[in-house]
Amino acid sequence: MTEKKYLKWYNKIGYGSGDIAGNTVYAFITAFMMIYLTDTAGLNSGIVGTLMMLSKFFDGVTDVFFGALIDKTKTKLGKARPWMLWPYIGNSILLIAIFAIPASFGDVAKYAYFFICYTLLNAVFYTANNIAYASLTALITRNGNERVQLGSMRFIFATATSLLIQTYTVRMVEYFGNGAEGWKAVAIIYAVIGLVVNTISVFSVKELPEKELAKENPADEEAAKFSSEAYPDLEIADKENRTADESKKYSLLGALKMLLKNKFYIIICGVYIVSQLYGATLSMGIYFMTYILGDADLLGTFSAAINIPMICGLLFTPYLVKKCKGMYKLNLVGYIIATIARALVIVAGYMQNIPLMLIFTAVAALGMSPMQGDLNALVAACSDYTYKTTGNRIDGTMYSCSSLGVKIGGGLGTALAGWLLAAGGYIANAEIQPESCINMLNFMYLWLPMIFNFIMTILLSRLNVEKANADWDKEHNS
Repeated sequence: MTEKKYLKWYNKIGYGSGDIAGNTVYAFITAFMMIYLTDTAGLNSGIVGTLMMLSKFFDGVTDVFFGALIDKTKTKLGKARPWMLWPYIGNSILLIAIFAIPASFGDVAKYAYFFICYTLLNAVFYTANNIAYASLTALITRNGNERVQLGSMRFIFATATSLLIQTYTVRMVEYFGNGAEGWKAVAIIYAVIGLVVNTISVFSVKELPEKELAKENPADEEAAKFSSEAYPDLEIADKENRTADESKKYSLLGALKMLLKNKFYIIICGVYIVSQLYGATLSMGIYFMTYILGDADLLGTFSAAINIPMICGLLFTPYLVKKCKGMYKLNLVGYIIATIARALVIVAGYMQNIPLMLIFTAVAALGMSPMQGDLNALVAACSDYTYKTTGNRIDGTMYSCSSLGVKIGGGLGTALAGWLLAAGGYIANAEIQPESCINMLNFMYLWLPMIFNFIMTILLSRLNVEKANADWDKEHNS
């Protein structure tokens, strides 16, 4: 049976462009915040890493909180779009603030200023915006192939934005005079671009009405019975009179229990966290290029070796998913290839063979691309699994795993980089780093990405949610 199509080509492009806005914040902070804080603001990388770690405690609370708010929101714009639109104003203001630490402040005041701005950005405004953006995948289409296309489109924009930011930021900072003023000027430019593109993305799509969302997976009596037995504390309305298009009422505690009962949610959270740890360690490449390869401009070259193959792979992901009749085998095989390729990057790195490093880096990125493209569709499948087994739709809460994983993984990765830099004896602005720092940079940029890819392969081997959904349908004659 042919699935109903919900989206035009311009809806898909408009949705995907939202990751331009997301990455003018995320990619910029991940790649350059640490070197700005250490070499321009004069802060200690170890202390910064600790503050970022503490900030994650707030993030862990707000992700599920905003996910639940989205599920309960009802406006003319829909559930998710208001939360994607308005919080981005806070993103723009705080992005500028982080890269404008007053030079007149003492060290304690600088650390406090950074911690407050960083926590507000991540735990409040970026969280609300990012969860809402991810949730739209399940709210603007019920077509599985369109979900994969949206994921591919989204990550094409994300990787292209990341490539441009990593290639041109250093040059832009130099153009605006280097130092604090240079970083501040670049932050303002990225903040304005992000605000404009985010607004365009919000209004390029429309959420489906509740009745349409209920059509694909109508609640059946057995699902309702299972829900009442497994989750007695859920505030479920009168089951006798409820129609298929009416939503069940549930508490935040009930939503959390549903998430934790879904093993695929736990795995997908792990996938997001490890994926972001991988990205965060690679984002420390500016230190590796500067002090080991001796040329900071190589960051753009290596970024191209990652992002161009990633974009190429994303273009073919919808076709490959259809050809492989699902996401599971494609993602798993891709990450096996990526893990082997990253191991070969280690060998080439110790040989100081830049061409070989670039080739194996590109192969690894190509292997990783399918999972990057269909990750949102995987989360949607996990959300469908919760709906099938409980009779409750909690798309916003389910998609909180994306923001939770992005921030915990990215935050931990950047914090870990700070701790490791400090442990290695990094000296800000030094012409030559001590041998201990060189060894640490090799470990951070060469070994850690391979280790994280191996862990990701193990997680993906357990993430066959498509089969679980099909088995449930078969068992219940759905």
